[in-house]
Amino acid sequence: MGPDALGYRVGEGREGVNVTPETQDLRVWIDQDLCTGDGLCVQYAPEVFEFDVDGLAYVKDGDGELQVDPGRRVDVPAHLRLDVIDAAKECPGDCIHVLRAADGAPVAGPEATATPEAAGPEAA
Repeated sequence: MGPDALGYRVGEGREGVNVTPETQDLRVWIDQDLCTGDGLCVQYAPEVFEFDVDGLAYVKDGDGELQVDPGRRVDVPAHLRLDVIDAAKECPGDCIHVLRAADGAPVAGPEATATPEAAGPEAA
């Protein structure tokens, strides 16, 4: 089976998603209003996610600097793509947003899994 529109091979690899070499760069951000402080993201990708003193997870930039501005997006290192996608899928707060860098299309997280029926009448 070839890659889908996002460059993933569905049904193969870890967690049913295999990032192929054709995959475009990704960006990630966390909605702290939904963060439960569970820490799964920090376990999956400590180079990308970290707790702040408020007990919530935030993203770190390429220099390892914690980005505490709401909605701050950072690039996902190529070698951590699967870990960041897995973190978004497993997040109990459903607060991790993984986007394709080129066009902002959701790859993992709430927008990637939402359907019009689940999102309610406003989304339709």
